[in-house]
Amino acid sequence: MRLRPHHLLCTQGYSGKGYNDEFIKNMDYITNIIRKNKNTIINLIFSTDDICECCPNMISENLCITNEKVKSIDNKITKYFSLEEKEYVYNEIVDFIKNNITEKIMDDICCECEWYPISSCKKKILDK
Repeated sequence: MRLRPHHLLCTQGYSGKGYNDEFIKNMDYITNIIRKNKNTIINLIFSTDDICECCPNMISENLCITNEKVKSIDNKITKYFSLEEKEYVYNEIVDFIKNNITEKIMDDICCECEWYPISSCKKKILDK
């Protein structure tokens, strides 16, 4: 499974909302896999990923309508947690992030996200 950096947070906070039915169906599929099998191997990529494939904002490979915002969010999480483009065990990288994230860091990473104010991200990620 391919995930971009900020989707490490999105997959934790996801609660069944999304851009359209196709996106929600795909996000449900992906989150079900990684939530049921915590040892799922993910390939962290700094480009469009398996979640982006069904997003109506994706224009083409590595390009979406909100490209600057998305890349900014990816860059922040990459820098805060020293992430690299490589394979990770999903639950290990998520646990590392959860153990090292603060509310201030999360607010900085996610402040531009339209879903952040209405999602469960903060509660699911910061409640340790």
